[in-house]
Amino acid sequence: MDDFFKTLNKTFGDRARRDSPLAPLTTFRVGGPADWLVEPAGSDEIVTALKLASEAGVAVTMLGGGSNVLVSDRGVRGLVIRPRGGEVSRIDETHIRADAAVTINGLVRWTINHACAGLEAWAGTPGTVGGGIYGNAHFGGRLIGELVDEVRVASRNGAASDVPRDAMGFAYDRSRLQESGEVLLSAVFRVSGGDPAALRAAARKSLAFRKGTQPLESPSAGCIFQNPEPGRDSVPDGIPWSAGALVDRAGLKGLAIGGARVSPTHGNFIVNDGRATARDIRQLIARCRDAVRARFGVELREEIVYLGDFDTSG
Repeated sequence: MDDFFKTLNKTFGDRARRDSPLAPLTTFRVGGPADWLVEPAGSDEIVTALKLASEAGVAVTMLGGGSNVLVSDRGVRGLVIRPRGGEVSRIDETHIRADAAVTINGLVRWTINHACAGLEAWAGTPGTVGGGIYGNAHFGGRLIGELVDEVRVASRNGAASDVPRDAMGFAYDRSRLQESGEVLLSAVFRVSGGDPAALRAAARKSLAFRKGTQPLESPSAGCIFQNPEPGRDSVPDGIPWSAGALVDRAGLKGLAIGGARVSPTHGNFIVNDGRATARDIRQLIARCRDAVRARFGVELREEIVYLGDFDTSG
């Protein structure tokens, strides 16, 4: 596949790399290398990378801000596309467009500086717009998909199309992108007018809440498990409908395997003490899931996404 890399290198220059380490590009700071990594700037270059991979028969894995994912110790085969940069622009008084590679924190800052209300509570959310839409990120009982009007996506062969919100299959931690394999290029968000000082105060309040309840000082991927859902799950009386509470009540806070530990701050976070491997983390996730099932009869479902080949060797 040397010809494929030559094509990538010709198209993207030093933004295309071979045998590229992925651990530094994730918030967990673990995982092996990508066969090939390319960092496109903007939607047109994402489409170009998808077309090149499709023509060469190379599998594609998308990587955004690196949160909410666990990369295998063996790395990821094929091409990893990691969009960088991107822009936010105003469409009209009630709509803005953000490229997939824009960080959610960058989007929040832009809206505050441009007196646009609606997204300020998402301050402190890790990752990018692309990842947030893919997993329909949630905070404070709200889903980011509720703020979306439409998105622009590309198929794995690079064909672009616009998709209205109602066709996105948004649900708790869900979007149609998880099933279709489509890649987000940009999203249109609904906003309203706001006072920048008030919006900034709301953003600070959100940040303070996260800092007080989450182990932000240690490498982690964010929440590991989805919260139980009424109508789908059955949680014993007296226990909050929270994955973190279930892990806590099962006595798992502080439990460690290798360099991975269930955070003493929040039971739904696993942190890397600097020595963890993806295998350590995967085993600790399984230990938590098994213990909660045995103690409470609740089947925890992972929120994080696994990238690469996870077999018995991790």
